[in-house]
Amino acid sequence: AALAEHGATRVLTADAPEFADYLVVPKVDALQAAYEAVQPAAVLVPSSAEGKEIAARLAVRIKSGIITDAVDLEAGEDGPVATQSAFAASFTTKSRITQGTPVITVKPNSAAVEPAPAAGAVEALAVSFSDAATGTKVTARTPRESTGRPELTEAAIVVSGGRGINGAENFAIIEALADSLGAAVGASRAAVDAGWYPHSNQVGQTGKSVSPQLYIASGISGAIQHRAGMQTSKTIVAINKDAEAPIFDLVDYGVVGDLFEVVPQLTEEVNTRKG
Repeated sequence: AALAEHGATRVLTADAPEFADYLVVPKVDALQAAYEAVQPAAVLVPSSAEGKEIAARLAVRIKSGIITDAVDLEAGEDGPVATQSAFAASFTTKSRITQGTPVITVKPNSAAVEPAPAAGAVEALAVSFSDAATGTKVTARTPRESTGRPELTEAAIVVSGGRGINGAENFAIIEALADSLGAAVGASRAAVDAGWYPHSNQVGQTGKSVSPQLYIASGISGAIQHRAGMQTSKTIVAINKDAEAPIFDLVDYGVVGDLFEVVPQLTEEVNTRKG
């Protein structure tokens, strides 16, 4: 129903234990089956680590080109044109596939979610698994400890703290703002290297790349390493007491002030408006 609400005219479904018991090849087999059934103009896949591997394997099988980490797509005379960030987000490139059906991985939250009701007809998809499908078996799983917050790379809103937080105990004010907004929590490399927040929450060139609808940076100077991981965010807000911080060159809205005063007030205002 959710897929139909957002533009799917057909929904092809397949269920088999192979999808959970083995690594990516069964999913590639299924995506190839869907490709052959539909003969689409393009194949779009979420730009996660697994998604990019699936997309690359499919592109090899169908002898097509691949573009990864697209942050925008537009129609072109010769097929879809993808926008990407390159060289630590210093450049924006526009690319298109010149051979075969375009296979493109798209960063989460690159496009705003908009209703586009369609038929959403559900059809069973017949999948024949290849010999390679059962080559690598999953032998054990350890569930990730839940924080109750969205996954960092998929969140529509991210609130991050940096060197200006000045201690692990002070990340509580970042978490409070994030929770008021239903957001994920991020951290700069400086904060992670200092041991103030887990490495799994690092945003930047050596951490995770995010592209939310709203990114709030608190106490982050804006070094190129950090900018590379969040520069494609739709709206960027920075809070920093240094008016000359490089982050202000990038933002849509900037607050020059002490984050220990500004962030709690912002959290209180958000909670008040939520009623």
